[in-house]
Amino acid sequence: MKIVTVVGARPQFIKAALVTKMMKKSGINEILVNTGQHYDYNMSKKMFEDLGMDDPQYDLGIGSMEQVEQVAAMMTKLAPIAAKEKPDMILVYGDTNSTLVGALTACKMKIRLAHIEAGLRSFDRTMQEEINRILTDSVSSLLFCPTTTAVDNLRNEGVTGGVHNVGDIMYELAVKMSDIASKKSGILKKLRVAPGKYVLATAHRSANTDSPSRLASIVRGLSGIKDNVVFSLHPRTRKMLEKFALIKKLEKKGNVKIIEPVGYLDMINLEKNARKIITDSGGVQKEAYFFKVPCITLRDRTEWTETLGNGWNCLVNVDSRRIITEASSGLKPGRHSKHYGDGDTSSKIVKILKEGVKKNEKKGKR
Repeated sequence: MKIVTVVGARPQFIKAALVTKMMKKSGINEILVNTGQHYDYNMSKKMFEDLGMDDPQYDLGIGSMEQVEQVAAMMTKLAPIAAKEKPDMILVYGDTNSTLVGALTACKMKIRLAHIEAGLRSFDRTMQEEINRILTDSVSSLLFCPTTTAVDNLRNEGVTGGVHNVGDIMYELAVKMSDIASKKSGILKKLRVAPGKYVLATAHRSANTDSPSRLASIVRGLSGIKDNVVFSLHPRTRKMLEKFALIKKLEKKGNVKIIEPVGYLDMINLEKNARKIITDSGGVQKEAYFFKVPCITLRDRTEWTETLGNGWNCLVNVDSRRIITEASSGLKPGRHSKHYGDGDTSSKIVKILKEGVKKNEKKGKR
């Protein structure tokens, strides 16, 4: 049995780590293809090192491009690999351009497709990620959902065949790596911050970074927080902060520590020890929830609706006053529920993959 897995961005490396190891253990021949959508060392190579993953068999080296150009370049390079390897299935994760390219390639080459993190919906079609999710789910034979909400979303769209609620793969990894991160990561000492005494911030979505007004509002919000703020800066965010002449405003604020993106172990150690987290990342919203850290999300909608319950996550868009108010609030969230499975997602996925190929499982009514 052979599966071609397509990844390309930092969150996908994280999601693939356990599934890749479980496939190898189960005798599946996995061909790992890295599109190179994220190419910065800390967001790519360092992630493979932290997660104990072998280098991918193929690295397309795509890098940063305009959306259409990037998708076209990825497909042009991925198709010959799929033709050469002749996999039983193509496997994709999440909602990036790399996800969409894997889905389109599988569809056009008549190769069955499996999608991990299927069924997520923010119901905001202005987001490229939402379109990528919908298109990928529509051509998938196996749809691995992280929550019951995701299953319900697919059912509401008429998709029932091949749908499996397996729990969240990032939750399984976070649970397994939390203690290791505490022992191996020295990031708090390096940054001279104490547990519970800082706010962690990230921002990378193009809707926020590519808009001068939205990015300026985020900067005003972070600058107005009295606590220490650790701002992990995505390369694109740094580029746009410099372009819009905003980075000096942050650098002048003594409470804002700007850092380069960090590896997985350092990141989850920063997350689990933060007093609060500010982000526009879906993955960071979830990890905040896993570690029971209140989250402030720089969007007006989220695909991870479960995190919104009982005050664990709040949507503030880029309202600087709300960013400051929520970051300063001392209100404690309410009951914390277990939405993301029981921590054995990777074994469930691999078992279904093997059974699905054997049975040539058909797509349900769409």
